[in-house]
Amino acid sequence: MRIIQVSPYSWDALGGVQVHIRQLTRHLQRRGHQVLVLAPGDTPGFHDEAQIIGRTLNIRTNGSVARLTFAPSALDALEQAMRDFAPDVVHVHEPFALSIGLKAVWSSPAPVVGTFHSYFARDTWQGRLYTAVAPLLRPTWQRVASRIAVSQAARHSAKGRLGKGNVKIVPNGVDVERFSLATPATGLPEGRKLLFVGRLEARKGLRFAIGAFAQLADRYPDLQLLVVGDGPERHTVNTLSPALRARVHMLGRVSDELLPTFHRAADVFLAPATGAESFGIVLVEAMAAGLPIVASDIPGYREVARQGREALLVAPSNASALAQGIAQLLDHPDERARLGANGLWRAHEFAWEHIVDELEVIYRSLAGAGCDASVMATA
Repeated sequence: MRIIQVSPYSWDALGGVQVHIRQLTRHLQRRGHQVLVLAPGDTPGFHDEAQIIGRTLNIRTNGSVARLTFAPSALDALEQAMRDFAPDVVHVHEPFALSIGLKAVWSSPAPVVGTFHSYFARDTWQGRLYTAVAPLLRPTWQRVASRIAVSQAARHSAKGRLGKGNVKIVPNGVDVERFSLATPATGLPEGRKLLFVGRLEARKGLRFAIGAFAQLADRYPDLQLLVVGDGPERHTVNTLSPALRARVHMLGRVSDELLPTFHRAADVFLAPATGAESFGIVLVEAMAAGLPIVASDIPGYREVARQGREALLVAPSNASALAQGIAQLLDHPDERARLGANGLWRAHEFAWEHIVDELEVIYRSLAGAGCDASVMATA
């Protein structure tokens, strides 16, 4: 099949949607499909499998910064690229995203598959705005031939506002063996290691990981904190005393190839996000590496890593609760081993081969149906 994947977010930014599309594209190509990614970015032109169609602006939304394009030339380029490629299916990630997401749904020359990745809580201003504009989005909702959500939280966020229509759950995928078989990173300090991975922005909760580490540092003199990622919250570590700061290792961004090596070198994975997480691919990657998890008890996370089975879920935005969960695992190696083993077993449910199987069924059901397939979405 000829498949277009559309990302409304900058192809040059580090984000879960972009990672999802990159990995999905590679797995589809391995199965013989021709795949073109259309996305905005820093440099127009072709970059591997992606065609960059417009420069981006930073837009604050849902506790993060989204890099979107609003250039009329980008919308024209998007429409032209879709016509030139002549796809059997167009898969739009975040169909309601301003500019490219909406444009791709309405300009697609083929049936549209739409994946909803985001979760917007109703008690936030973004959630209230989403609820207010939902009636304006219903024509777009109806035009998407097959709707997908990455989790129940993402499904409820969209369907709870848009109403009628089926939404299938197809979660994010992970290359399990890339994490489970990785060789531990070398050159790290001795001692037990906590690992945080993510963009260093407020919603990811690095400040609570650092706060929890500070509470535990005297009790566990060998304890180290590894931080993988970059962003505006990187300076939070400077609130620590010099002695504690020396035990926090800010590793910055690391390549996809190196990332699993840090998982394999760690003892406990921390995911203290404050909310607005629809899924939590970082949890699946940690589970694939056999790491026990201490994470915030928020909707998107509790669907992935279950309380007492693969993780300890604690109150969000609470460094003391996070510290208590970490101490529980540090003091009970048998529990660490049990959660880690359960996590590796659970991670296989999110293996890419299963995810691509499900998506291929959806694509094939629409391929050749023409744009009139959108009427199926109202069933």
